[in-house]
Amino acid sequence: MAKKKATKKVAKKATKKATKKKATKKKAAKKKTAKKKTAKKKTAKKATKKKVAKKATKKKVAKKATKKKVAKKATKKKVAKKKTAKKATKKKTAKKKTAKKNITPQKTKNRVVKRKATTKKVAKKSTKKSTKKTAKKATKKTTPQLSFDPKAHSANLFDSLLELIRMTSAELPNDVQKVILEALEREEKNTSAEYAMNIIKANIELAMKKSQPLCQDTGTILFFVEHPAGFRQGDFTKVVHKAVIKATEIGYLRQNSVDSLTGENKCMNVGPGHPDIHFHEHDKDTVEIRLVLKGGGCENVGAQYALPHTELGAGRDLDGVRKVILDAVQKAQGKGCGPGVLGVTIGGDRGSGYVHSKEQLLRRLDDENTIEDLATLEKDIVSTANELGIGPMGFGGKTTLLGCKIGVLNRLPASYFVSISYMCWAYRRHGIVLKKDNSISKTLY
Repeated sequence: MAKKKATKKVAKKATKKATKKKATKKKAAKKKTAKKKTAKKKTAKKATKKKVAKKATKKKVAKKATKKKVAKKATKKKVAKKKTAKKATKKKTAKKKTAKKNITPQKTKNRVVKRKATTKKVAKKSTKKSTKKTAKKATKKTTPQLSFDPKAHSANLFDSLLELIRMTSAELPNDVQKVILEALEREEKNTSAEYAMNIIKANIELAMKKSQPLCQDTGTILFFVEHPAGFRQGDFTKVVHKAVIKATEIGYLRQNSVDSLTGENKCMNVGPGHPDIHFHEHDKDTVEIRLVLKGGGCENVGAQYALPHTELGAGRDLDGVRKVILDAVQKAQGKGCGPGVLGVTIGGDRGSGYVHSKEQLLRRLDDENTIEDLATLEKDIVSTANELGIGPMGFGGKTTLLGCKIGVLNRLPASYFVSISYMCWAYRRHGIVLKKDNSISKTLY
């Protein structure tokens, strides 16, 4: 029994070894077949690559051959063209020879005239072209570059505007101070008029010393800006707004701009119509900025008349203008914080007349009107008003007006307006000229 079991085990092992051998033989056979297949594929790929290369070389050869043919045809055409050109030139020369033989003296004259005319035309054309070129160069040279750029030097512009606001709020111009001191000397001693003028004098000195506002009502902020072409008004306005806000924060200006619908006063003097900036382009290569701070008291006594005015017996002439101006002074009394200064416009419409009357306040008190009749009228208004006895602050006395400045605008046939802007004794008006970097070059008053 034991022998049989041993023989069976031996037989099983033998069968297992035989099956393993068969499996390994099969794997080896599969690997060989796989290798053969891959070798065949590689050889097939090489063959296809060789075929493709042969075709490409054939195409290149064909292209070169076609190019050579095209080049040969082109050269043949060129040669043919040259031959035809030579024939044409020979024909032209032959024609010229025959024409020369047949030329008469009259024909030669005509030809000479024609040649002169053509040369003149050519000369005209060349001169026109040269003049156009020179004109273009001249325009390029004369057109001013953007010399004043508010954005490029905004820090300098901000500082210049802030100083202009401070100066206007705290310091009266020299021409105004001179006239006020002369008025003080004219007033009688120990009168209410002299007392009022002495207070005004002390106020001027204290405001300048402390660099504080001359009046608690710092008024409407009116900028008048004259600038060259290309000046960026929008950029300038942004810097103005920043300077006005800063001036309000540090006390050069009172918070003085009220929303007309809500009655609120929160905008730090920047809102619709405030500050009021008027831009004018001029031919100079400079920027000149003038500032007027116009209080509410004097603004309230401004007036506008339409002539003829039957109640005053004022017609459409300078005598009628005189009557309505003096009527405005009489009605103002001391409510405009006199002694005052008048800016007057004859003509224009209701809007332009008032704007132009404020622009008259930019003139110096010691200047003289270039129109002789208006210069005479200005002096007459001041001297007559000072005889009305209204005096400083309406207290009586010899000084009702410090000055009167009159301008004129064209009008419609149907209209004749006289617009009067009244300025108080705190005649706050200053101006500056800017350098190229927007710093202050000089003051204007």
